[in-house]
Amino acid sequence: MKQTLFTALLSTLLATSVALAQTPPTAGKITYEGMRRVDLSQVRMVINGQEVRPGSPGAPDAPEGMPEVISFTQKLIFSGTMAKEERDRPQNMMISRTIGGGPGGGGGVPRETRMTPPFEQTTFLDLANRQRIDVMTITKDSVKTTYRTERPMPKPENWQPSDKTRKIAGYLCHKATATARLARPTMGGRPGDASATAPAPGEAETYTVWYTTELPFTYSPVAALTPERGVVLQIESDNESFKATSVSAEAVADSAVQPPADAKAISSDEMNELRRKSMATFRQRMMNGMPPRN
Repeated sequence: MKQTLFTALLSTLLATSVALAQTPPTAGKITYEGMRRVDLSQVRMVINGQEVRPGSPGAPDAPEGMPEVISFTQKLIFSGTMAKEERDRPQNMMISRTIGGGPGGGGGVPRETRMTPPFEQTTFLDLANRQRIDVMTITKDSVKTTYRTERPMPKPENWQPSDKTRKIAGYLCHKATATARLARPTMGGRPGDASATAPAPGEAETYTVWYTTELPFTYSPVAALTPERGVVLQIESDNESFKATSVSAEAVADSAVQPPADAKAISSDEMNELRRKSMATFRQRMMNGMPPRN
């Protein structure tokens, strides 16, 4: 009798633990490790007040020590139907090299300066309505102005599912391939985002995508590779990769994943124009030998 009761209790405990383990989190964080090859044709260099690109006539090679591949961590913080993307470092930086220093170019010491964009940009996601909300804050003369624009999650081209599966970060994932022509931003944007600064369409590239349907929303760390349903936990291509290293359940305040209430709603074209003008002013100040001013 005791053995029967013990067996029944053990079975109940095991069933409960399995059910808890399989319950997808409604709030938490997905952490991705990313890698991307640097497109040197998009690098901006200011040399003696002149903006050039490595490899162009009369321009030097890329600065010594510039990596051919950058690594970064990207996170999705989610709670209910809202989420926010975070990245551990600026994706793009501008490098200024001064040779000779001072008017006339004499007596200076060569130096390099890595500069971040003259604006802050964050992407929020309305997971229920499949909307991406870009928020940008521009600081001018110590005054900050925040803007927002919304756009639907894009659909990948030539999405081809397969029967192959694998476990990633504890979740069963299905394999698919897709062809995407991602924009390569010059500064301040992200591949696959229509909001990148003056993006030039990249060549069509084939991506291998691993996605799970065991989480209660749809998301991809590369917007142009968002499936109809599911969360992408790994992306592989010749030029970039993302892989989820963890999916954790944790408390997330609703305010942490909501765009600022005072952000001014504008169109994507208007935000691109504001970004373009901000970058033009930033570059001009650098070419004039002046520090960027916020």
